[in-house]
Amino acid sequence: MTPSDTVLEYSRLMKRLVDEAKQPGFTADSWAPLAELIDTQNFVRVGNFKEVMDWDTYVAFLTNWAASSEWESEFKRVTEAGNAVFLELEEHSRIGEFSNSVNSVSVYEFDERGKITRIDVYLQMALPDPDMLASYEGVEI
Repeated sequence: MTPSDTVLEYSRLMKRLVDEAKQPGFTADSWAPLAELIDTQNFVRVGNFKEVMDWDTYVAFLTNWAASSEWESEFKRVTEAGNAVFLELEEHSRIGEFSNSVNSVSVYEFDERGKITRIDVYLQMALPDPDMLASYEGVEI
């Protein structure tokens, strides 16, 4: 699988798992299919608000977020350069009554084994509703 294929698979898995997170019994362990694409020991994600998460922190965040969120994305473009893949999406999410649409670019870095080691997320969006930020409580920024 090429790095671009891995990133597209990551996106497909993310959609499937976010949808499944509303079902009883969904836990942090349910992210295992995604973890297969990741170097979980060396993984770093820098998010929308420059928050830095390792794999365990990211999984805890995803589990909390996905349980209460609807999310989908429209593919725009994927570009591969060296050990990096740039994925451009239009993302749509709903948390309770709050809905949002953003343009995102995520930069995925890979190790020599083809595992994702880092994701940096960049967004274009309107100012968020303060209620949306509640899911970030406890995340160090």
